[in-house]
Amino acid sequence: MNHEVHASLGNRDVEFAFPESPFVVMKFGGRSVATARNWTTIANLVQERLAEGLVPIVVHSALAGVSNTLEALLQNAMVCDTDKVIADIKQRHVLLADELGVNSNLLDSEFQNLQKLIDGLRLVGEINLPVYARVMATGELAATTLGCGYLESIGLRASWRDARQILHSNNEQEQNERTRFLAASCDFAPQVELQSELLHSEEFIVTQGFIAGNTAGDTVLLGRGGSDTSAAYLAACLQAQRLEIWTDVPGFFSTDPKIVRSARLLRSLHYREAQEIASAGGAILHPRSIAPVRQLGIPLFLRWTSHPDCEGTLISIKEEDDKAQLKAISQRSGLTLVSMESIEMWHQVGFLADVFEIFRSHGFSVDLISTSESNVTVSIDLQANVTDQQAINALVQDLGGLCRATIIEDCAAVTLVGNRIRAILHELSSVMEVFEEQKVHLVTQAADVLNFTFVVDSEHAHRLVKRIHGLLVNRFQEGGVFGPTWEELSGSGSGLIGDRSDHPVPWWETKKDELVKIAEEHESAYVYDIETTRGALARLNELSAVDSVYYAMKANAHPDILRVVYEQNVNFECVSPGEIERVLEVIPNIDRKRILFTPNFASRKEYEWAFEQDIWVTLDNLYPLKNWATVFSGREIFIRIDTGQGRGHHEHVRTAGAHSKFGVPLFELEELRDLINLADATVVGLHAHTGSGVLTPDNWRQTGEHLNGLRAFFPNVRYMDLGGGIGIPERLGQKPMDMASLDESLRGLKKMSGSVELWLEPGRFVVGPAGVLVTRVTQLKGKDGEYYVGVSTGMNSLIRPALYGAYHEIFNLSRLDAPVDKLMTIVGPVCETGDRLGSDRLLPVTEEGDVMLIANAGAYGYAMSSRYNLREPAVEVVL
Repeated sequence: MNHEVHASLGNRDVEFAFPESPFVVMKFGGRSVATARNWTTIANLVQERLAEGLVPIVVHSALAGVSNTLEALLQNAMVCDTDKVIADIKQRHVLLADELGVNSNLLDSEFQNLQKLIDGLRLVGEINLPVYARVMATGELAATTLGCGYLESIGLRASWRDARQILHSNNEQEQNERTRFLAASCDFAPQVELQSELLHSEEFIVTQGFIAGNTAGDTVLLGRGGSDTSAAYLAACLQAQRLEIWTDVPGFFSTDPKIVRSARLLRSLHYREAQEIASAGGAILHPRSIAPVRQLGIPLFLRWTSHPDCEGTLISIKEEDDKAQLKAISQRSGLTLVSMESIEMWHQVGFLADVFEIFRSHGFSVDLISTSESNVTVSIDLQANVTDQQAINALVQDLGGLCRATIIEDCAAVTLVGNRIRAILHELSSVMEVFEEQKVHLVTQAADVLNFTFVVDSEHAHRLVKRIHGLLVNRFQEGGVFGPTWEELSGSGSGLIGDRSDHPVPWWETKKDELVKIAEEHESAYVYDIETTRGALARLNELSAVDSVYYAMKANAHPDILRVVYEQNVNFECVSPGEIERVLEVIPNIDRKRILFTPNFASRKEYEWAFEQDIWVTLDNLYPLKNWATVFSGREIFIRIDTGQGRGHHEHVRTAGAHSKFGVPLFELEELRDLINLADATVVGLHAHTGSGVLTPDNWRQTGEHLNGLRAFFPNVRYMDLGGGIGIPERLGQKPMDMASLDESLRGLKKMSGSVELWLEPGRFVVGPAGVLVTRVTQLKGKDGEYYVGVSTGMNSLIRPALYGAYHEIFNLSRLDAPVDKLMTIVGPVCETGDRLGSDRLLPVTEEGDVMLIANAGAYGYAMSSRYNLREPAVEVVL
């Protein structure tokens, strides 16, 4: 192997700590190694490094999703069909092996070991931590076996190496056993012998992330997301020339591009800035991975596997300049605050030392801290700390000897990151106003002036990040540290992932001429494709574990939609007498039990009227039972339960938890049961709905498990309504709900709940993709770096973007195949600043009269429209 180094780094001006080192560590994430297409890219990258005279060290994760499946297998090993789960995991690897042309028999021994481990823990009836760690290692061991086999099969001299023989934990004296085995740290001092061995070998190695070994020969884990850390340890041990982290995004951005598509790529960062962004929630890179390379001055490159020519982010010791500059806005959810109060802490020497010793003994790492004369509040990251509720309870109990400890759950940290932030705080007054209506639990500013952090309730975090980035967007102009926006990198026609040629053709593209003609007849119109709705209903009817589907008709109550719902044997969930009357008007002979009424804070007259219609009626508050008990006498009713945890893309679509007005909270169940008995009513159905836009298949199973556990309170329950909220893809490239996984998840619930029927009540899933809003361009305007496209309707027709921060793809239908080259903000004619249908969208050159199309507008579009400003909303047209 030729070890003369000729590194090719484009135009990057990089200072190398070890410029003559031949080693380059290349780490690939779970999505990067999950497809044959990506493995072709990986092989090309390795060949490029070899051609440069470098010695590549390939480190990679388990296939995407496998670690989560293994974790669920461990948690449910005593109750689930473990043989099937293991077979499913193996099948994923076998399918990839077939695509790669690799003999899948290479996997047999690893999955035989997994089967033995699971059988053993089922026999013993409990899981010890060494076994837990060994099971979790299966994903990396199996995936790297495949990866190495593929590289060998195409003629590269790759050698599989067990990371547990290279990396060794150095925290074996740690008192907390969970930390020792599940969140270990490793020695990363230079390994001269390893360097010499690899330098003189004719082969390069492929090894695992996430795992290491201890002196007893046990497997230990480096914490979730630990593959980045493994790669950094190896780079330090080898005194590598550089570390490359290859993922499914280009690098760090000015904020999360999933939330704000106008977020800009950060071309370069100092180690300390990258550390702050990673620690504050920039999930691209694990925070623990920066310290090893920073200590040795090894440059770290974040790169995009599917588009290796994209420049990415360089993290190094080099600073662009010393001026005060805001670089990123991050948010990190999953925080728990511990508020400790004691008047005796004032001037008490050693109080904090005693407190933190308790945290240490329980294996909790403290993140943020704020103090006053009688209170200390700290945050702990439950995603970074290996813990459970019992551990938190034990922590609080031990703290009780020093102070009164209060737990504040489900918090999020919103952090401004940059250089010398203190110097520009006076310019951020608009940011401070954003928090005026929020309950801020904790505020901190780092002494090194790199960050300013606010801790708020998690439900507000996404909206706050969007608002703050919008206020400060002019600070993120391209040039210097800032690169192109995510919209530009992923947008249509860019040749990157947003290219529409990579995705199924939507119905509206095949009917483009009809839509343009409709736009010529009506300046603005909602257009619905009935066949698309029929297809969505068919997918719901294919769910074998669901007994009945009730369409949430508040999404779209057009008579033609209701007719096709009825024809497909789907029922109706209504939230008002008006909706019930619409169903009875369109389908007068309907069986009344195909209608479910779920009112909220409705009057007594509505309940009385609904019972007269002989339909199902849902109750979600104790007040009616306390004050109108006779209305419910002798009635069979549903009860809507607040499970305590909402889900969804925005706080206004999360319909559970303390900040939601819906449902009976769990602490009122005993009182509810007593009131039901006094009213002589019978609860035959339990209902819960956690939120909308959910794409996690297990959501409804978890809801059902909550409800199933409450049947002891209500022995006559025959139905469990798991709610709706099934999400739809909002952006090009976003995967739809995996309906097969949803069905599989619900089958386990069905088995658990016996003869009780399971219901779903989706709305947007049925009609969202079936509708588009077409509207005409009226004016164009440029203003201080912003480019506005005015259209003939706005929030009077589609209020979701203003109300929810909802995202709708927008296309220039008149120039659908034209190249896109300009960021534009699409606005309506309504006299409100919030009248924006889409901000910073990459579109072609646009002119007055062009037809713009807003996609996925079939749900909560016309249904929520108004005549604000006395402007007529868009009309409805059915194809």
